[in-house]
Amino acid sequence: MSRLSRRQALGIGAATAAGAAGIVLAESSGASVFRAGHGEPAAAEGTPVAFHGEHQAGIASAVQDRLHMAAFDVTTDSRDEVIALLKAWTAAAARMTQGREAVAGGAIPAVKQAPPEDTGEALGLPASRLTVTIGFGPTFFEEDGRDRFSLRGKRPAALVDLPHFPQDALDPARSGGDIVVQACSDDPQVAVHAVRNLARIGFGTVAVRWSQLGFGKTSSTTPQAQTPRNLFGFKDGTNNIAGDDADALRRHVWADASDGAAWMAGGSYLVARRIRMHIETWDRTSLDEQEQVTGRHKGNGAPLGGVHERDEVRPVMLPRDSHVALAHPSTNDGHRILRRGYSFVDGSDGFGHLDAGLFFIAFCRDPRTQYVPMQNRLSRNDAMMEYLQHTGSGLWAVPPGVRPGGWVGQTLFEA
Repeated sequence: MSRLSRRQALGIGAATAAGAAGIVLAESSGASVFRAGHGEPAAAEGTPVAFHGEHQAGIASAVQDRLHMAAFDVTTDSRDEVIALLKAWTAAAARMTQGREAVAGGAIPAVKQAPPEDTGEALGLPASRLTVTIGFGPTFFEEDGRDRFSLRGKRPAALVDLPHFPQDALDPARSGGDIVVQACSDDPQVAVHAVRNLARIGFGTVAVRWSQLGFGKTSSTTPQAQTPRNLFGFKDGTNNIAGDDADALRRHVWADASDGAAWMAGGSYLVARRIRMHIETWDRTSLDEQEQVTGRHKGNGAPLGGVHERDEVRPVMLPRDSHVALAHPSTNDGHRILRRGYSFVDGSDGFGHLDAGLFFIAFCRDPRTQYVPMQNRLSRNDAMMEYLQHTGSGLWAVPPGVRPGGWVGQTLFEA
């Protein structure tokens, strides 16, 4: 039976493919305080990750187990109020990543008649490797032709409006946002506490546009650790960029002043895509079909034609429309991206199907040459597209790390 007829037998065929889109699943790619943004081995549970450093933490850092990401719309026209917010967020994030309250004494104020300045749910919990990463979207610089906060001329050329990829089914309420905050931690309550308190600090200046919880990391920046699996049951991120691969990070992840926006030097670009997986359909698909679609063996993660997970991938040995073949760097002019995705389950729909999938997160030096061409290719040709639907999307410029006494976005506003 051909691949197509097997799918038709499942009753999915071309109709199910409508609205689906591509996904980058597998080939895109300690007991002390670590320097933010630099590659490091996985730390012991509860270990703080330094907030200050050359790059923002949460990019090349060892990937944690949990995610809380939120996008915010700025509700003020005051440049000064935005700067004040970023300074307050920086101070709070620096404290929370070290396991402290967002504001000193904030959870239990001396005056009980006053509302607490920290919501308190993280009291007594360790830092759990919390990282907080902040970025700015295209609409932070310009919206409906309006120059916001006198920043339009500083919008990087690489901060494009992502195109409508073939078969996208995006929900505007789950897409975009002026500012994004990515909080990653090994404890979900610590990650939720971080975003909750930043949102509280921002009340009156920003409003939450959307948020997403994630679990079960689907990629790793520590190759020595076991490769995680996604909700399709396959190992994910085998060829991801390692957090200690300085050459690859410099080439593919960190922006440089020579790229055209000097204030972004040491920063990166964050791509987020909410990708619903039609897992009930996938679960009724034969193992052989799953492996042909993916391009890897499900058991040990070896590429088809290989024996071990990290055997060299040879796209010519794989089905031409397999995910691994199309996402491999050799198919994408040598370009790679650093992935930090998470699984999600957001209840079920009206048909009793789980609203579940991959919250895809990737960092790259220039999305115009790295992410956009690859996603176009995947959306058009990837056999896995039949089992997927992209429902949310966004791109943000993540500025460089913060030195002690500085604040996130300072290089932008003072450039």
